Amino acid sequence: MKKKTKRGEANVGGSKSELDRVLTLELARVTERAAVAAARLRGRGDEVAADQAAVDAMRKELNSLDIDGTVVIGEGERDEAPMLFIGERVGTRAGPKVDIALDPLEGTTLTAKAMADAITVIAIAEAGSLLHAPDIYMDKIAIGGGYAPGLVDLDRSPRENIHALAEAKGVPVSEITACILDRPRHAKLIEAVRATGASIRLITDGDVAGVINTTNPEETGIDIYIGIGGAPEGVLAAAALRCIGGQMQGRLVTSSDEQRARAVKMGIEDIDKKFSMEEMARGDVMFAATGVTDGSMLDGVKFDSGKVTTDTVVMRSSTGTVRWINAVHANTAKFL
Repeated sequence: MKKKTKRGEANVGGSKSELDRVLTLELARVTERAAVAAARLRGRGDEVAADQAAVDAMRKELNSLDIDGTVVIGEGERDEAPMLFIGERVGTRAGPKVDIALDPLEGTTLTAKAMADAITVIAIAEAGSLLHAPDIYMDKIAIGGGYAPGLVDLDRSPRENIHALAEAKGVPVSEITACILDRPRHAKLIEAVRATGASIRLITDGDVAGVINTTNPEETGIDIYIGIGGAPEGVLAAAALRCIGGQMQGRLVTSSDEQRARAVKMGIEDIDKKFSMEEMARGDVMFAATGVTDGSMLDGVKFDSGKVTTDTVVMRSSTGTVRWINAVHANTAKFL
């Protein structure tokens, strides 16, 4: 997807959005500030410090926006996260009511080790539009745009999905690459995918970027994302795909009665429900991400001669617009 503009989907339902298009650029400033703060701690081996720096910076910028925002996907629940927790109110309260999904630093380990594909991410939509997913796991499958609806499905086997995608692309299965988180829980999935003859790109972290990378396989080399990752990251990825085009499904994975109770408390009555992309991110959605470290989607923050360079992508679903913003910030005082 890098540096290639694509058209996304039309506004679901066709209603006039209350979101001001100026907010698309304001969101870029939010992720830029968080990315610069985190980038100052690249390679230092301190995941907690890098994450906290990004959280503090993102929160400061969010509270300057003329929105009445509620964090529905955040750093955790109130008792677990001192800032940007689920349910926290942000903004000046002078603008539209919006849902906010965010990950101030997707790839804390990547940042601490100065590895590729760490990003800062945020999505906003009109109030009530984003799935209120608890901080638990979600089984996901995603591909880019341009395919017939329902080409892949969580209820089908990896073999069926890989073969369907290869047939739709008109290529042999051996030319398909699946992106999967490198976790012990995926041992059988990895075995099943490799048995088809497809290749696998294992990632240690950053499954929002992994999902988004399916939208431009020519550039990223990734055709399909499969596997279990965080549910909050699933909503963020769905928001991005709503803007740029693609298909995605997600289903919550619970391991205890406590997790199931949390999901019900957040309004999810059917724990086994298979959520479509549109059910996770409805209506007019705006999405922004800024690179912290160099990656296949975005370049990382650069510090040079008193200037800071950032690489950001901003998308909006109602217009299908994707903006790439390579910004040089001469006044670095604003990042302090």
